[in-house]
Amino acid sequence: MQTLQQIRHIDFTGPAGDSTLLRDKLTLLLDSTGEGIYGIDLEGRCTFINRAGAQMLGYTVEQVLGKNMHELVHHSHEHGEHYPEEECPILKAFRKGESCRVDQEVFWRANGTCFATEYSSYQIIDGGEVRGAVITFSDISKRRLAEEQLQRAKAELEQRVAERTRELSVALTQVRELSAHAHSVREDERTRIAREIHDELGSLLVALKLDVNWMASRVADREPVARKCASMNRLIETAVDNVGRIITDLRPSILDHQGLVAALEWQVQEFSEATELPCDVEFDISPQAFAPQGTLATAAFRIFQEMLSNVAQHSQATQAKIVVRLTPDELLMEVEDNGIGVPAAALANPKSYGVMGMRERALHFAGALSIENAVDGASAAAGAPESGNAAANRGTRVRLVLPLRNDSHA
Repeated sequence: MQTLQQIRHIDFTGPAGDSTLLRDKLTLLLDSTGEGIYGIDLEGRCTFINRAGAQMLGYTVEQVLGKNMHELVHHSHEHGEHYPEEECPILKAFRKGESCRVDQEVFWRANGTCFATEYSSYQIIDGGEVRGAVITFSDISKRRLAEEQLQRAKAELEQRVAERTRELSVALTQVRELSAHAHSVREDERTRIAREIHDELGSLLVALKLDVNWMASRVADREPVARKCASMNRLIETAVDNVGRIITDLRPSILDHQGLVAALEWQVQEFSEATELPCDVEFDISPQAFAPQGTLATAAFRIFQEMLSNVAQHSQATQAKIVVRLTPDELLMEVEDNGIGVPAAALANPKSYGVMGMRERALHFAGALSIENAVDGASAAAGAPESGNAAANRGTRVRLVLPLRNDSHA
Protein backbone atom coordinates (compact mmCIF):
# COMPACT_ATOMS: atom_id res chain seq x y z
CA MET A 1 0.00 0.00 0.00
CA GLN A 2 1.41 3.37 -1.00
CA THR A 3 1.38 6.16 1.60
CA LEU A 4 0.69 9.81 0.90
CA GLN A 5 4.37 10.49 1.55
CA GLN A 6 5.24 7.93 -1.13
CA ILE A 7 2.59 9.22 -3.47
CA ARG A 8 4.25 12.62 -3.38
CA HIS A 9 7.41 11.05 -4.87
CA ILE A 10 5.80 8.73 -7.43
CA ASP A 11 6.70 9.43 -11.01
CA PHE A 12 3.21 9.19 -12.54
CA THR A 13 2.95 8.38 -16.22
CA GLY A 14 2.36 11.57 -18.05
CA PRO A 15 3.45 15.14 -17.65
CA ALA A 16 4.84 16.19 -14.27
CA GLY A 17 1.99 18.66 -13.86
CA ASP A 18 -0.56 15.82 -13.91
CA SER A 19 1.08 13.99 -10.96
CA THR A 20 1.29 17.22 -8.98
CA LEU A 21 -2.37 17.95 -9.68
CA LEU A 22 -3.42 14.45 -8.61
CA ARG A 23 -1.33 14.70 -5.45
CA ASP A 24 -2.77 18.09 -4.54
CA LYS A 25 -6.36 16.98 -5.19
CA LEU A 26 -5.94 13.86 -3.08
CA THR A 27 -4.40 15.85 -0.22
CA LEU A 28 -7.14 18.49 -0.47
CA LEU A 29 -9.85 15.81 -0.48
CA LEU A 30 -8.53 14.12 2.68
CA ASP A 31 -7.94 17.37 4.56
CA SER A 32 -11.28 18.97 3.66
CA THR A 33 -13.48 16.47 5.51
CA GLY A 34 -14.41 16.87 9.16
CA GLU A 35 -14.25 13.14 9.83
CA GLY A 36 -11.05 11.36 10.61
CA ILE A 37 -9.71 9.14 7.85
CA TYR A 38 -6.66 6.91 7.97
CA GLY A 39 -5.36 3.90 6.13
CA ILE A 40 -3.51 0.83 7.41
CA ASP A 41 -1.56 -1.94 5.75
CA LEU A 42 -1.89 -5.64 6.42
CA GLU A 43 0.20 -5.26 9.58
CA GLY A 44 -2.03 -2.53 10.94
CA ARG A 45 0.49 0.26 10.39
CA CYS A 46 -0.78 3.70 9.38
CA THR A 47 -0.15 4.48 5.73
CA PHE A 48 -2.01 7.82 5.65
CA ILE A 49 -4.17 10.01 7.87
CA ASN A 50 -5.93 13.30 7.22
CA ARG A 51 -5.44 16.41 9.30
CA ALA A 52 -8.87 16.17 11.01
CA GLY A 53 -8.14 12.60 12.12
CA ALA A 54 -4.71 13.48 13.51
CA GLN A 55 -6.09 16.49 15.40
CA MET A 56 -8.95 14.41 16.81
CA LEU A 57 -6.37 11.96 18.19
CA GLY A 58 -4.07 14.73 19.48
CA TYR A 59 -1.15 13.95 17.12
CA THR A 60 0.46 15.48 14.09
CA VAL A 61 0.27 13.61 10.80
CA GLU A 62 3.99 12.76 10.98
CA GLN A 63 3.62 11.26 14.49
CA VAL A 64 1.01 8.80 13.29
CA LEU A 65 2.40 7.58 9.97
CA GLY A 66 3.97 4.14 10.20
CA LYS A 67 2.63 3.46 13.70
CA ASN A 68 0.46 0.46 14.60
CA MET A 69 -2.93 2.14 14.92
CA HIS A 70 -4.42 -0.45 17.24
CA GLU A 71 -1.54 0.00 19.71
CA LEU A 72 -1.68 3.77 19.29
CA VAL A 73 -5.41 4.58 19.58
CA HIS A 74 -7.37 1.36 20.11
CA HIS A 75 -5.33 -0.46 22.75
CA SER A 76 -7.86 -0.43 25.61
CA HIS A 77 -11.58 -0.58 26.28
CA GLU A 78 -13.45 2.38 27.74
CA HIS A 79 -12.76 1.40 31.36
CA GLY A 80 -9.08 0.62 30.80
CA GLU A 81 -9.11 -3.13 30.14
CA HIS A 82 -6.58 -4.23 27.56
CA TYR A 83 -8.02 -4.69 24.07
CA PRO A 84 -6.14 -7.57 22.36
CA GLU A 85 -5.24 -6.88 18.75
CA GLU A 86 -6.69 -10.20 17.61
CA GLU A 87 -10.11 -9.05 18.86
CA CYS A 88 -10.04 -5.71 17.02
CA PRO A 89 -13.01 -5.58 14.59
CA ILE A 90 -11.02 -3.46 12.13
CA LEU A 91 -8.18 -5.96 11.76
CA LYS A 92 -10.42 -9.03 11.91
CA ALA A 93 -12.74 -7.66 9.24
CA PHE A 94 -10.37 -6.51 6.53
CA ARG A 95 -8.08 -9.54 6.92
CA LYS A 96 -11.13 -11.65 6.11
CA GLY A 97 -11.99 -9.40 3.19
CA GLU A 98 -14.96 -7.87 4.99
CA SER A 99 -16.14 -4.48 6.16
CA CYS A 100 -17.36 -3.40 9.59
CA ARG A 101 -19.13 -0.54 11.35
CA VAL A 102 -18.89 -0.04 15.14
CA ASP A 103 -20.33 2.69 17.39
CA GLN A 104 -19.87 1.28 20.91
CA GLU A 105 -16.12 1.68 21.40
CA VAL A 106 -13.56 4.39 22.16
CA PHE A 107 -10.34 5.74 20.63
CA TRP A 108 -7.53 7.05 22.82
CA ARG A 109 -5.89 10.45 22.42
CA ALA A 110 -2.22 11.28 22.83
CA ASN A 111 -2.90 12.79 26.29
CA GLY A 112 -4.31 9.51 27.61
CA THR A 113 -7.98 10.43 27.45
CA CYS A 114 -10.53 8.61 25.35
CA PHE A 115 -13.60 9.60 23.39
CA ALA A 116 -16.60 7.66 22.15
CA THR A 117 -16.24 6.96 18.48
CA GLU A 118 -18.14 5.60 15.56
CA TYR A 119 -15.91 4.05 12.92
CA SER A 120 -16.23 2.16 9.68
CA SER A 121 -13.59 0.03 7.99
CA TYR A 122 -13.43 -0.88 4.30
CA GLN A 123 -10.89 -2.98 2.41
CA ILE A 124 -8.34 -1.44 0.06
CA ILE A 125 -8.06 -3.75 -2.93
CA ASP A 126 -5.22 -3.47 -5.45
CA GLY A 127 -4.91 -5.86 -8.34
CA GLY A 128 -7.61 -8.07 -6.90
CA GLU A 129 -5.81 -8.44 -3.57
CA VAL A 130 -6.56 -6.87 -0.21
CA ARG A 131 -3.71 -4.50 0.62
CA GLY A 132 -5.11 -2.91 3.74
CA ALA A 133 -8.07 -0.91 4.95
CA VAL A 134 -9.29 2.63 5.11
CA ILE A 135 -11.00 3.69 8.34
CA THR A 136 -13.29 6.66 8.82
CA PHE A 137 -14.10 7.72 12.36
CA SER A 138 -15.83 10.54 14.22
CA ASP A 139 -16.17 11.72 17.82
CA ILE A 140 -19.67 10.89 19.03
CA SER A 141 -19.13 11.91 22.66
CA LYS A 142 -21.92 14.49 22.51
CA ARG A 143 -24.29 12.02 20.93
CA ARG A 144 -23.38 9.36 23.50
CA LEU A 145 -23.90 11.89 26.30
CA ALA A 146 -27.29 12.83 24.89
CA GLU A 147 -28.22 9.14 24.63
CA GLU A 148 -27.13 8.54 28.23
CA GLN A 149 -29.11 11.55 29.40
CA LEU A 150 -32.12 10.32 27.43
CA GLN A 151 -31.69 6.85 28.90
CA ARG A 152 -31.46 8.28 32.42
CA ALA A 153 -34.54 10.40 31.81
CA LYS A 154 -36.35 7.34 30.45
CA ALA A 155 -35.29 5.28 33.46
CA GLU A 156 -36.42 8.03 35.84
CA LEU A 157 -39.73 8.31 34.00
CA GLU A 158 -40.22 4.53 34.10
CA GLN A 159 -39.40 4.57 37.81
CA ARG A 160 -41.91 7.35 38.42
CA VAL A 161 -44.53 5.54 36.35
CA ALA A 162 -43.83 2.35 38.30
CA GLU A 163 -44.08 4.21 41.60
CA ARG A 164 -47.29 5.92 40.55
CA THR A 165 -48.65 2.60 39.29
CA ARG A 166 -47.87 1.03 42.65
CA GLU A 167 -49.52 3.94 44.42
CA LEU A 168 -52.60 3.65 42.20
CA SER A 169 -52.64 -0.11 42.72
CA VAL A 170 -52.48 0.35 46.48
CA ALA A 171 -55.18 3.03 46.30
CA LEU A 172 -57.36 0.79 44.12
CA THR A 173 -56.88 -2.10 46.53
CA GLN A 174 -57.83 0.16 49.42
CA VAL A 175 -60.91 1.39 47.55
CA ARG A 176 -61.95 -2.18 46.82
CA GLU A 177 -61.36 -3.18 50.43
CA LEU A 178 -63.37 -0.17 51.54
CA SER A 179 -66.13 -1.09 49.09
CA ALA A 180 -66.11 -4.68 50.32
CA HIS A 181 -66.21 -3.44 53.91
CA ALA A 182 -69.13 -1.16 53.03
CA HIS A 183 -70.96 -4.11 51.44
CA SER A 184 -70.23 -6.22 54.52
CA VAL A 185 -71.47 -3.49 56.87
CA ARG A 186 -74.58 -3.04 54.73
CA GLU A 187 -75.28 -6.79 54.77
CA ASP A 188 -74.81 -6.86 58.55
CA GLU A 189 -77.18 -3.91 58.87
CA ARG A 190 -79.72 -5.57 56.60
CA THR A 191 -79.48 -8.74 58.66
CA ARG A 192 -79.95 -6.77 61.89
CA ILE A 193 -82.92 -4.83 60.50
CA ALA A 194 -84.51 -7.99 59.09
CA ARG A 195 -84.09 -9.74 62.44
CA GLU A 196 -85.60 -6.79 64.33
CA ILE A 197 -88.52 -6.58 61.91
CA HIS A 198 -89.11 -10.29 62.27
CA ASP A 199 -88.79 -10.30 66.04
CA GLU A 200 -90.60 -7.05 66.82
CA LEU A 201 -93.07 -6.26 64.06
CA GLY A 202 -93.69 -9.87 63.13
CA SER A 203 -94.53 -10.86 66.69
CA LEU A 204 -96.80 -7.83 67.05
CA LEU A 205 -98.71 -8.73 63.88
CA VAL A 206 -99.12 -12.32 65.06
CA ALA A 207 -100.39 -11.12 68.45
CA LEU A 208 -102.76 -8.69 66.72
CA LYS A 209 -104.08 -11.48 64.48
CA LEU A 210 -104.73 -13.66 67.54
CA ASP A 211 -106.58 -10.80 69.24
CA VAL A 212 -108.73 -10.18 66.15
CA ASN A 213 -109.56 -13.88 65.93
CA TRP A 214 -110.46 -13.82 69.62
CA MET A 215 -112.77 -10.86 69.04
CA ALA A 216 -114.31 -12.45 65.95
CA SER A 217 -115.20 -15.61 67.86
CA ARG A 218 -117.15 -13.51 70.39
CA VAL A 219 -119.08 -11.28 67.99
CA ALA A 220 -120.28 -13.90 65.57
CA ASP A 221 -123.88 -12.88 66.33
CA ARG A 222 -123.14 -9.29 65.43
CA GLU A 223 -122.74 -9.33 61.67
CA PRO A 224 -121.31 -5.79 61.16
CA VAL A 225 -118.64 -6.36 63.82
CA ALA A 226 -117.89 -9.85 62.47
CA ARG A 227 -117.38 -8.44 58.95
CA LYS A 228 -115.04 -5.79 60.33
CA CYS A 229 -113.05 -8.45 62.19
CA ALA A 230 -112.77 -10.49 59.00
CA SER A 231 -111.58 -7.40 57.09
CA MET A 232 -109.05 -6.62 59.80
CA ASN A 233 -107.85 -10.23 59.66
CA ARG A 234 -107.26 -9.98 55.92
CA LEU A 235 -105.34 -6.69 56.36
CA ILE A 236 -103.17 -8.29 59.03
CA GLU A 237 -102.45 -11.26 56.76
CA THR A 238 -101.47 -8.84 53.98
CA ALA A 239 -99.21 -6.98 56.41
CA VAL A 240 -97.60 -10.27 57.48
CA ASP A 241 -96.95 -11.13 53.81
CA ASN A 242 -95.46 -7.68 53.16
CA VAL A 243 -93.27 -7.92 56.24
CA GLY A 244 -92.06 -11.32 55.06
CA ARG A 245 -91.28 -9.90 51.64
CA ILE A 246 -89.38 -6.96 53.15
CA ILE A 247 -87.40 -9.30 55.39
CA THR A 248 -86.55 -11.52 52.42
CA ASP A 249 -85.47 -8.52 50.34
CA LEU A 250 -83.25 -7.32 53.16
CA ARG A 251 -81.65 -10.71 53.81
CA PRO A 252 -83.04 -14.01 52.50
CA SER A 253 -83.07 -16.33 55.47
CA ILE A 254 -82.60 -19.28 53.12
CA LEU A 255 -79.06 -18.03 52.40
CA ASP A 256 -78.12 -18.30 56.06
CA HIS A 257 -80.06 -21.46 56.88
CA GLN A 258 -79.75 -23.62 53.75
CA GLY A 259 -76.73 -22.20 51.93
CA LEU A 260 -75.89 -20.52 48.65
CA VAL A 261 -77.09 -23.20 46.23
CA ALA A 262 -80.56 -23.35 47.80
CA ALA A 263 -80.69 -19.53 47.81
CA LEU A 264 -79.82 -19.42 44.09
CA GLU A 265 -82.50 -22.01 43.28
CA TRP A 266 -85.05 -20.01 45.28
CA GLN A 267 -84.03 -16.80 43.47
CA VAL A 268 -84.47 -18.46 40.07
CA GLN A 269 -87.96 -19.58 41.08
CA GLU A 270 -88.84 -16.07 42.28
CA PHE A 271 -87.52 -14.59 39.02
CA SER A 272 -89.46 -17.05 36.87
CA GLU A 273 -92.72 -16.41 38.73
CA ALA A 274 -92.29 -12.64 38.71
CA THR A 275 -91.35 -12.28 35.00
CA GLU A 276 -93.19 -15.31 33.57
CA LEU A 277 -90.23 -15.82 31.23
CA PRO A 278 -89.54 -19.37 30.02
CA CYS A 279 -86.24 -20.29 31.68
CA ASP A 280 -83.82 -23.04 30.72
CA VAL A 281 -82.20 -23.71 34.11
CA GLU A 282 -79.13 -25.87 34.71
CA PHE A 283 -77.64 -26.49 38.15
CA ASP A 284 -74.51 -28.66 38.00
CA ILE A 285 -73.17 -29.18 41.53
CA SER A 286 -70.16 -31.44 41.97
CA PRO A 287 -70.47 -33.88 44.91
CA GLN A 288 -66.91 -33.00 45.94
CA ALA A 289 -67.57 -29.26 45.96
CA PHE A 290 -68.31 -27.15 49.00
CA ALA A 291 -70.61 -24.19 48.46
CA PRO A 292 -69.11 -20.82 49.45
CA GLN A 293 -70.16 -19.36 52.75
CA GLY A 294 -69.88 -16.05 54.56
CA THR A 295 -69.05 -12.90 52.61
CA LEU A 296 -68.18 -14.83 49.44
CA ALA A 297 -71.62 -16.49 49.41
CA THR A 298 -73.28 -13.13 50.00
CA ALA A 299 -71.31 -11.51 47.15
CA ALA A 300 -72.17 -14.34 44.75
CA PHE A 301 -75.86 -14.16 45.68
CA ARG A 302 -76.04 -10.37 45.25
CA ILE A 303 -74.31 -10.55 41.85
CA PHE A 304 -76.75 -13.25 40.78
CA GLN A 305 -79.65 -11.08 41.92
CA GLU A 306 -78.30 -8.18 39.83
CA MET A 307 -77.94 -10.42 36.76
CA LEU A 308 -81.57 -11.51 36.96
CA SER A 309 -82.77 -8.00 37.80
CA ASN A 310 -81.11 -6.60 34.65
CA VAL A 311 -82.85 -9.22 32.52
CA ALA A 312 -86.21 -8.40 34.09
CA GLN A 313 -85.87 -4.63 33.84
CA HIS A 314 -83.90 -3.93 30.65
CA SER A 315 -83.57 -6.89 28.27
CA GLN A 316 -87.09 -7.09 26.73
CA ALA A 317 -86.32 -10.79 26.41
CA THR A 318 -88.78 -13.60 25.71
CA GLN A 319 -86.66 -16.35 27.21
CA ALA A 320 -83.60 -16.82 29.39
CA LYS A 321 -80.99 -19.46 30.08
CA ILE A 322 -79.50 -19.78 33.56
CA VAL A 323 -76.48 -21.94 34.39
CA VAL A 324 -74.95 -22.48 37.82
CA ARG A 325 -71.95 -24.78 38.00
CA LEU A 326 -70.06 -25.52 41.22
CA THR A 327 -66.78 -27.47 41.26
CA PRO A 328 -64.16 -27.83 44.00
CA ASP A 329 -62.16 -25.07 42.28
CA GLU A 330 -64.69 -22.49 41.14
CA LEU A 331 -68.24 -21.25 41.03
CA LEU A 332 -69.64 -20.31 37.63
CA MET A 333 -72.90 -18.43 37.17
CA GLU A 334 -74.18 -17.47 33.73
CA VAL A 335 -77.36 -15.70 32.68
CA GLU A 336 -78.15 -15.38 28.98
CA ASP A 337 -81.20 -13.78 27.35
CA ASN A 338 -82.45 -13.18 23.82
CA GLY A 339 -83.28 -9.52 24.39
CA ILE A 340 -82.14 -6.33 22.72
CA GLY A 341 -78.60 -6.48 24.10
CA VAL A 342 -76.60 -3.90 25.95
CA PRO A 343 -75.31 -0.74 24.23
CA ALA A 344 -71.52 -0.60 24.40
CA ALA A 345 -71.75 2.96 25.72
CA ALA A 346 -73.79 1.71 28.67
CA LEU A 347 -71.08 -0.77 29.63
CA ALA A 348 -68.40 1.92 29.46
CA ASN A 349 -70.49 4.52 31.26
CA PRO A 350 -68.89 5.29 34.66
CA LYS A 351 -72.40 5.81 36.03
CA SER A 352 -73.44 2.23 35.27
CA TYR A 353 -73.38 1.48 38.96
CA GLY A 354 -75.02 -1.92 38.63
CA VAL A 355 -72.34 -3.26 36.30
CA MET A 356 -69.63 -1.50 38.30
CA GLY A 357 -70.91 -2.98 41.54
CA MET A 358 -70.95 -6.52 40.13
CA ARG A 359 -67.42 -6.16 38.79
CA GLU A 360 -66.05 -4.72 42.02
CA ARG A 361 -67.64 -7.46 44.11
CA ALA A 362 -66.16 -10.08 41.77
CA LEU A 363 -62.69 -8.49 41.69
CA HIS A 364 -62.55 -8.31 45.48
CA PHE A 365 -62.73 -12.11 45.55
CA ALA A 366 -60.35 -12.50 42.54
CA GLY A 367 -63.29 -13.31 40.30
CA ALA A 368 -64.01 -12.33 36.70
CA LEU A 369 -67.23 -10.87 35.33
CA SER A 370 -67.77 -10.71 31.57
CA ILE A 371 -70.62 -9.26 29.54
CA GLU A 372 -70.75 -10.58 25.98
CA ASN A 373 -72.82 -10.09 22.83
CA ALA A 374 -73.33 -6.42 23.65
CA VAL A 375 -74.65 -4.30 20.78
CA ASP A 376 -74.39 -0.58 20.16
CA GLY A 377 -77.33 1.72 20.59
CA ALA A 378 -78.29 1.80 16.90
CA SER A 379 -78.29 -1.97 16.55
CA ALA A 380 -80.31 -2.35 19.74
CA ALA A 381 -82.93 0.10 18.52
CA ALA A 382 -83.10 -1.51 15.10
CA GLY A 383 -83.30 -5.00 16.56
CA ALA A 384 -86.08 -4.29 19.06
CA PRO A 385 -89.06 -4.67 16.67
CA GLU A 386 -87.68 -7.91 15.21
CA SER A 387 -89.01 -10.10 18.01
CA GLY A 388 -88.41 -13.74 17.27
CA ASN A 389 -85.41 -12.96 15.07
CA ALA A 390 -82.34 -14.26 16.88
CA ALA A 391 -80.02 -12.49 14.46
CA ALA A 392 -81.64 -9.12 15.15
CA ASN A 393 -81.74 -9.52 18.94
CA ARG A 394 -78.42 -11.00 19.86
CA GLY A 395 -79.17 -10.65 23.56
CA THR A 396 -76.70 -10.55 26.41
CA ARG A 397 -74.67 -13.14 28.25
CA VAL A 398 -73.37 -12.25 31.71
CA ARG A 399 -70.84 -14.69 33.12
CA LEU A 400 -69.26 -14.76 36.57
CA VAL A 401 -66.39 -17.02 37.59
CA LEU A 402 -65.33 -17.04 41.25
CA PRO A 403 -62.28 -19.07 42.29
CA LEU A 404 -62.77 -21.08 45.46
CA ARG A 405 -60.05 -21.48 48.04
CA ASN A 406 -59.67 -24.80 49.81
CA ASP A 407 -61.08 -23.23 52.94
CA SER A 408 -64.05 -21.55 51.22
CA HIS A 409 -66.43 -23.92 53.02
CA ALA A 410 -64.99 -23.19 56.44
